[in-house]
Amino acid sequence: MEELTPKIKDALLKINFVERYEKLSAQFSAARTPADDRLIYIDGEEVMEMIRAAGYSPQFNTKEKFYKIQEEHIGKYSFGFHIILRDGMADLVWIVREGDVLLLGSPWGTYSRRLIDVDYRIKKPVFGTYEDLEAILKIAFEMYEDFKCALQ
Repeated sequence: MEELTPKIKDALLKINFVERYEKLSAQFSAARTPADDRLIYIDGEEVMEMIRAAGYSPQFNTKEKFYKIQEEHIGKYSFGFHIILRDGMADLVWIVREGDVLLLGSPWGTYSRRLIDVDYRIKKPVFGTYEDLEAILKIAFEMYEDFKCALQ
């Protein structure tokens, strides 16, 4: 598994990424929402509206089947956020580039493994309702904003 660059690692540590992701995972766990209660079929427009309501410009990548927000350029960095909603779980991916160099572009679950130990796992947040999904996205966007500030 590829190492995190020092600046990405520092930013993740500064925002207490692992603790916050563990809390999100525990709050929206499989124990809380078993497989039979998960929201499997999703109204894409409803998700797009949630993202817009959070203040972002969403798009849906029909080929790869994920939502993304419009890329943002801050100083020497460009930031993106991809949201993969599959089987009632949210897989969250931050994309960070410095110029043409990709610094980060993998799912959140890999960040903790790169920060702590390759065997350390945090489960994806699970949702059974649109309200759950909206709450997950709200927390994820707060973490995203904190991360962007911490990296600058």
